[in-house]
Amino acid sequence: MLRPEEVKDEIIENSRIFHFGSLSMTDEPVRSAHLHALKVAEEAGILRSYDPNLRPPLWPNLDVAKENILELMGHCDILKISDNEIQWLSGKEDYDEGIAWLRSQFDIPLIFLTLGKDGAVYADKDQKHFQPIFKVKAVDTTAAGDTFTGYFLAGLCEGMPIPEVLKMSAKASSIAVTREGAVPSIPYRAEVLEALQA
Repeated sequence: MLRPEEVKDEIIENSRIFHFGSLSMTDEPVRSAHLHALKVAEEAGILRSYDPNLRPPLWPNLDVAKENILELMGHCDILKISDNEIQWLSGKEDYDEGIAWLRSQFDIPLIFLTLGKDGAVYADKDQKHFQPIFKVKAVDTTAAGDTFTGYFLAGLCEGMPIPEVLKMSAKASSIAVTREGAVPSIPYRAEVLEALQA
């Protein structure tokens, strides 16, 4: 129900990263509020991170979902996308071809692709890194992607080397899936660092 006039522009303008998804494009007035917030971030030169986060039941149909999700692609500096989303959007089964398609269509400097149990891939114009997952007994995967993304963006903000950021993000995500719930399952940094050292 968020309206454009309720968006606090100064919070966005004083941020380091503006992270957004596509779910708030599904209805008004939040669609207009979302586009307003994104415009504020762009005009302020804030780093913009996008997670399409496809949830088919929330859209009238998949064609409408694709149109709205692609509309936002050209407005991000960082794209977090899952394996099923990149295949659906690009029409490419091969992930490298999917990344190449995204680069040919949109000028996205940094893409990281989450592959579920198969790990994650980071790709920018100069380098590509693969991060395997840490094997655990998963209880609830609800927070896996958001935990990975949050840790990834935090590490990026801190200027950590990309391989370290990926490893920390994967470890945090592996801890989160061993617990039930969304927010309560996300581990604090100290726990993640301790687990990495162990």
